[in-house]
Amino acid sequence: MNETIVCAVGNVATQPVYRELATGPSARFRLAVTSRYLDRGKNEWTDGHTNFFTVWANRQLATNTAASLNVGDPVVVQGRLKVRSDVREGQSWTSADIDALAIGHDLARGTSAFRRVVRPDAVVAAGPPRPEPDWETPAPAEAESQQGLEPAVVT
Repeated sequence: MNETIVCAVGNVATQPVYRELATGPSARFRLAVTSRYLDRGKNEWTDGHTNFFTVWANRQLATNTAASLNVGDPVVVQGRLKVRSDVREGQSWTSADIDALAIGHDLARGTSAFRRVVRPDAVVAAGPPRPEPDWETPAPAEAESQQGLEPAVVT
């Protein structure tokens, strides 16, 4: 089955609502996505139309969403787009939902401090901590002495 995967960049419009369901944790919030364009006549950026999406998160993503997001936070949401039409009280309604696969703060507009979730069963299975690899590039003099090469002469 084909699904429509979207990536939406916007702001959290409502405080996330967290629920414990029989199928596991679930959270939802509204996402406001406003287009911006350069008005060449005024030579300034202008807000365009705002689209609102209901974002649904499940399982661990729901728990982390409820603990991490607040109204006004700039976020990036990736997930499956679901457009639904309904008739309520004689009126036709259309809603656009995103079943989130990933949610994160938009680091183009601020900073964020990541904290890894530690699950009790993962600590036992992980064993002793492994040392971090040394990713630093050695200084040129160190690199030459490590390789046993003589420095090149430029004339």
